[in-house]
Amino acid sequence: LYTAPDSCEGRCGEPFSEEDECHCHPECETEHNCCEDHERHCGPDGFSSSSDSITERELLELSEQLYALDHNKARPSDIALNPQHLADPDETGDKRDRSPQPLYKYVNEQLFSKPTYASFIKLLDNYQRATGREEEVTAEELREQKRFLEEVMKTELMKKLFVFLQGKNRYSSEQEFLQDLEQMWFGLYSRGDGERDSSGFEHVFSGEVKKGKVSGFHNWIRFYLLEKQGVVNYFSHNFNGPWDSYPDVLGLQFSWDGFYKEVGSAFIGCSPEFELGLYSLCFLARPGRA
Repeated sequence: LYTAPDSCEGRCGEPFSEEDECHCHPECETEHNCCEDHERHCGPDGFSSSSDSITERELLELSEQLYALDHNKARPSDIALNPQHLADPDETGDKRDRSPQPLYKYVNEQLFSKPTYASFIKLLDNYQRATGREEEVTAEELREQKRFLEEVMKTELMKKLFVFLQGKNRYSSEQEFLQDLEQMWFGLYSRGDGERDSSGFEHVFSGEVKKGKVSGFHNWIRFYLLEKQGVVNYFSHNFNGPWDSYPDVLGLQFSWDGFYKEVGSAFIGCSPEFELGLYSLCFLARPGRA
């Protein structure tokens, strides 16, 4: 699942970057700096350039379809935000709280009784936020992971994503897709000291602390629940999407128990399945830096 830096999987045609160990741009053959598997992935018969590849247009169209199928998202009346101070670029790093009020004035918590929300929220207390400390996964936590994935797979949105990926010969069955999602989001890997201390879900949705800074933490539900507990303090925002319905997008500054997030971004008001589906699509279609 995870693209190695010395592989062209998902990287065919990407622009040249000096940081890359080896290269996958069209000129790499004449420059003799291609990755070893360049021909296999990017040659005329390679997976990345075959009919099973996912084009930019397909990504755009499917993303819009998933957006339209987010039947569990918040309605405009379900959330009232109070964004307050709009930070200039030179203000985002100075750790000053320029917004005395919380970000969320109101959230209709009936949303949280929907099956995908309820099973999502159960997962949020399963993690140690400090990197470098091995995660211990209990049998109960494994059941919660399974339940969440089963609930999201019941939605029209995730079924649409599966049908698309099946049509691209990525998966032969929904069960195979489910197993991949489980590994992709809940499989443990190391962010520090070689310990299996992190997962995709923990990083993106729950948040971590690494080297004294907040890492990840991109989920509006997590933010709202912790702000309500007084654990998260909203400082300012540096971007507010132009949309007047949900999901909206906000770039924001905040502290979590004293640990700072200089620029975090989040969809506001979307369902858990929308984020899971969209991010999974991006990860599968464009692994690695692409």
